[in-house]
Amino acid sequence: MARSVATFAPPEGVLQRLYESLAARYGVQPWWPAETPFEVAVGAVLTQNAAWSNVEQAIERMKAAGLLSLAALLEVEHETLAEAVRPSGYFNIKARRLRNLCICLAEHGGLEGLARLDLATQRDILLGVNGVGPETADDILLYALEQPVFVIDAYTRRLLVRFRLAKGDESYEELRLGFERSLVRDIGLYKQFHALIVIHAKEVCRKSPRCERCGLLSDCPSAPD
Repeated sequence: MARSVATFAPPEGVLQRLYESLAARYGVQPWWPAETPFEVAVGAVLTQNAAWSNVEQAIERMKAAGLLSLAALLEVEHETLAEAVRPSGYFNIKARRLRNLCICLAEHGGLEGLARLDLATQRDILLGVNGVGPETADDILLYALEQPVFVIDAYTRRLLVRFRLAKGDESYEELRLGFERSLVRDIGLYKQFHALIVIHAKEVCRKSPRCERCGLLSDCPSAPD
């Protein structure tokens, strides 16, 4: 029997209160940093298994080489693109993935053409690209195409487990749908919540947590006694 995708069901209001606590702690987050929706899509691929500071270096190299456009990426030689994105790591793989994404976008009229389709179709198309998984697809949907999908990443899983809202073995879809069912369907909220989780996980709720610096300590069931 197939596993249900509805088993992550946090108590009513818990995720909203978590969002409000993070927002009170960190304020408004300017995320995703990009000048254009296409740059968001490129960054979504480059950030796979990479620190954002390294992604920024790769994007700046692409800009300097005139590669940050759909037309340029469809024409560039693999070796040239791979060298440009080298700072992001796994550069040969990411160069191929970027080209796969660009071929897909070109087939659908670019991001503009994709934007004219419904959300379910957009997501299916993106997930059909070799090298684009759910997190990358949802990054593009939320931040480039302005669609109400919640992005799940390793930071989100870590926070949910430490707040004992999840066990840690839930599927991506379980967690995504749980967030979307629990929160108001609001693009700005989804963007900010995701960004707040990222900054909290980077600064405080690390693999080895800095609980002494955590503004959410009184609400965290995993906090030390």
